[in-house]
Amino acid sequence: MDSSSAVEEVNYQEKPKNSGDQTAVKRWLTGAEKDDGEEECDAEAWETLSKSFKEVQSVLDQNRLLIQQVNENHQSKIPDNMVKNVALIQEINGNISKVSSVYSNLSVNFANCVHQRRFKNKNDKLEHADS
Repeated sequence: MDSSSAVEEVNYQEKPKNSGDQTAVKRWLTGAEKDDGEEECDAEAWETLSKSFKEVQSVLDQNRLLIQQVNENHQSKIPDNMVKNVALIQEINGNISKVSSVYSNLSVNFANCVHQRRFKNKNDKLEHADS
């Protein structure tokens, strides 16, 4: 690796063609070559993924309703409704920030989990080779 580069070189495997096959995707994410009966991906990581996606979906659903209300208020052309839109749009913007934050945290946490699993699998392979 070039000393002027701060990016770590990683040898990534090609992503499985059938991403509907969760076992193949888990193996690709963790760097495991075969299913040896042990849990290949940390259940906590998958739970975090699920929880985060549900949280994001909830916020996006809320934004959809807020946007509908903003549109109705705008179409009514009633001055009081137009004033209400200011607060609604601020809430929409806050929700967008929440979604961005959840995705950012999810990305970092998931990348760390995958990196730890790949490191563990690599070390396990080295230990088996030494035995």
